[in-house]
Amino acid sequence: MHPPRVQFVAEVSSNHHRSLERCLAFIDRAAEIGCDAVKFQLFRVDELFAPEILERSPAHRARADWELPVSFLPSLAERARERGLALGCTPFSLAAVEQLAPYVSFFKIASYELLWDPLLRACASKGHPVVLSTGMARTDEVSHALRVLDHAGCRDLTLLHCVSGYPTPVAEANLSAIETLRRLAEALRPGGCQIGWSDHSVSPAVLQRAVHRYGASMVEFHLDLDGEGAEFEAGHCWLPGDIETVIRDVRSGFVADGSGAKTPAPSEIDDRAWRADPRDGLRPLEGLRAHWRPDAQELDS
Repeated sequence: MHPPRVQFVAEVSSNHHRSLERCLAFIDRAAEIGCDAVKFQLFRVDELFAPEILERSPAHRARADWELPVSFLPSLAERARERGLALGCTPFSLAAVEQLAPYVSFFKIASYELLWDPLLRACASKGHPVVLSTGMARTDEVSHALRVLDHAGCRDLTLLHCVSGYPTPVAEANLSAIETLRRLAEALRPGGCQIGWSDHSVSPAVLQRAVHRYGASMVEFHLDLDGEGAEFEAGHCWLPGDIETVIRDVRSGFVADGSGAKTPAPSEIDDRAWRADPRDGLRPLEGLRAHWRPDAQELDS
């Protein structure tokens, strides 16, 4: 049996400090810890928030410091190819879709933009795979987004169950909604689509259960290199060493599934002869008793 392949996507988000060197370090580290993809975000504050909000809120205006320079895109794409990673990015404007199309392997649509049909259509129209996060959404809103993407030509879609709490309490993860999304996609799209989990919990148990209980085929998580990223203090970002352990454990768990045949495993073959003989209830089996010698072996316990 070949274990399923779970895609792990490292979300850099706004932890890059507008530094190309740091962006490239994120790509390198994502590859080293076993990720399949790395993802950035492309926004401009004045295209993200209404002018009334920016006028009143210095905190929202300050997010300009989190903007990813468009000039970085060619270098990010090249480094991702070199490291064997898919490069994804979240566009927050129609212009961003056009800027990203030559460089990315997939588009990610954020939960906050799920209601914006023109953005969904723009992403679908480029022919790239689309990943749609569903945090905060009701079932009817997800259904509408699925129809918009389908009508716009999206053929390769992954839906991510997500809770847009930063961080997400484990008790609010509601992982069973993964199955709800799976049934919804099967009802609306021939063959359904891939379903995954976008994590804000920073809980190994949540990631394990999302994959091994609910069959998440993609796990997206926020990554920071060193605890110095702009979003780290909020509490929803993983550090490389912590998530590396989870990725390894999640993937090794599939190996334990085996073939399903009830037959002795290689590691227990030698012990078969040490079972109690059915004639007298004593160990080992009669056939071994006559010629067995301790030598360097230890007695079976």
